[in-house]
Amino acid sequence: MSGYILAIDQGTTSSRAIVFDGEMKIVATGQKEFTQLYPASGWVEHDPEEIWSSVVWSVRTALRKAKITASDIAAIGITNQRETVVIWDRATGAPIHNAIVWQDRRTAPLCARLKKQGLEPKFTKKTGLLLDPYFSGTKIAWMLDKVKGARRRAVKGELLAGTIDAFLIWRLTGGKVHATDATNASRTLVYNIEKNEWDAELLDLLDIPAAMLPEVKDCAADFGATETKLFGAAIPILGVAGDQHAATIGQACFEPGMMKSTYGTGCFAVLNTGDKLVRSRNKLLTTIAYRLDGKTTYALEGSIFIAGAAVQWLRDGIKVIGKAAQSGELAARADDAQNVYLVPAFVGLGAPHWDADARGAIFGLTRNTGPAEFARAALESVAYQTHDLLVAMKKDWKGGDAKTVLRVDGGMVASDWTMQRLADLLDAPVDRPTILETTALGAAWLAGQRAGVWPKAAKFAKSWALDRQFRPSMDDATRKAKLAGWADAVSRTLSKG
Repeated sequence: MSGYILAIDQGTTSSRAIVFDGEMKIVATGQKEFTQLYPASGWVEHDPEEIWSSVVWSVRTALRKAKITASDIAAIGITNQRETVVIWDRATGAPIHNAIVWQDRRTAPLCARLKKQGLEPKFTKKTGLLLDPYFSGTKIAWMLDKVKGARRRAVKGELLAGTIDAFLIWRLTGGKVHATDATNASRTLVYNIEKNEWDAELLDLLDIPAAMLPEVKDCAADFGATETKLFGAAIPILGVAGDQHAATIGQACFEPGMMKSTYGTGCFAVLNTGDKLVRSRNKLLTTIAYRLDGKTTYALEGSIFIAGAAVQWLRDGIKVIGKAAQSGELAARADDAQNVYLVPAFVGLGAPHWDADARGAIFGLTRNTGPAEFARAALESVAYQTHDLLVAMKKDWKGGDAKTVLRVDGGMVASDWTMQRLADLLDAPVDRPTILETTALGAAWLAGQRAGVWPKAAKFAKSWALDRQFRPSMDDATRKAKLAGWADAVSRTLSKG
C-alpha cells in the first residue's frame, strides 16, 4: 500500500489539501481562498458551495503538483474550522442557508435569554462549554427558526445539520455517510462529553431534532470513501478532527500537562488533561482533546477570537502594512517610550472574559503614535491574551505550580519578533517546531496510522522536532508594568451589561 496521505484542511479563510509521503514530509499543497460574507454587523457567513468547490479544487491541485493519482493515496484525514455549521437537504445535498461561521455573534440574544433562565450551568456541566454565540447549537436553532419552512422540514427528516467536516464527508461520499468525530461534536453545545452522546435534554431546549445530527465516531475511524468520479479513484476517509484538536495531535501533545497554542485567525490554547475531565473555575472550556480506540482524552481550552485577524486588520482595515509578514519588522521599530494597547474585541472577547458585547479599543495614543506602534500593539495583543489564558489554565490544572513550555504553530509563529515577545510576556519558553503545518499533520496522522502506513502515537511523538526555542529575556519590572497596562485596557473595554 502507498504511504501517501492526503490532509484536507478546511479553514476559516481558505481550503487546503496537503499530500504527505510515507516519511510524513510534505510533498505538495493546493490552496484556495474563499469569500468572507458579512451580511450584518456581527454576522459572518460562508457559502458552503464555495467551500466545497475550493476543497475539490485544492485536492485536485495537490495531486497534480505531487504527480500522483488518487490511487496512490492510502487515506484522507480531514480537519476543519470547528463551530461553523451548515444545514442541507438530505435528498439533494443543497444547503438551505449560508454556513454560519464560528465568529458570528447573531445568536447573542438567544444565549442571553437562556442564561437569564438559569440554564448555563446545565449546558456547562454536560458540554464543558459556556452559553456563547461561538458554538454551533444556537446557530442551528437560528436557521431552523429564520429560514422559511426549515423547522417543518427538519421535523419531517428532510434536513441534515453538521459542522464543516460532516458537510464535506457527506459530499465526498456522495451522501452515503453522515458522520462527525467526537472533537467536532464536543463544540456544538448539544453533545454530552461525559457520556459521549448527543444530549436529548439540550437538544430539546434548543428545539433541534436529533435525527438531523451526524453519527459521532472516534477521530480515527472509517468515515466512508470518496466517490470515484471526484478524483479518479475512491479514497478512504480515515481521520477527522476539529482544527485545534488536530493541531494538538500534530504537536504530539499526547501526555497530560502538555500544551499547544495555534495562532491563525484566532488563537486557541489547548492543555491535555488526560482521562480527567477538569471543570474550569476560570471561564475556560472543558473539551474533548481527541478520542482514539473508544478512549476519550480531555483538555482545557482557551479561545481567543482575534489573533492573526488583528494583522489582517492592519493590512486590510487601516492599511498600515502591505502584507502580513511586514508586521513584525514594523513592530520592532516602535517607540519603546509609548505604551499603546489594542484590545481586539472586534467580535467580542473570548476566554477568560466571554463578553459577546465588548468591542475593540485602542488606548495610550499620543501625537507621536504611528504605524509602528499600531503594529506592535496588534502583535502584543495576541501575547497578552495568551498570558491571560495561561494564568487561567494554571489555576485550573494542578494548582498551577508547574512551569509550562508552550508548543506553538500557525501562520503568526513564523515571526521571530512575535514569538520572542510572547515568551517575554508569558515568562515561559516557547517552542516552535520544524513543521508548522501541525493542524494538517495531525489530521494526516489520524488517517495514516489508521491505514497502517504511519506510526502509532509513541513513535510519532518522537518525530516531533524543534526549530527554535524562544526564552524570556524581558526584566520583571517591565513585564509587570506592561501586563498591568493590558489589564487596565481590558477592564475599560468590557461591556457593562
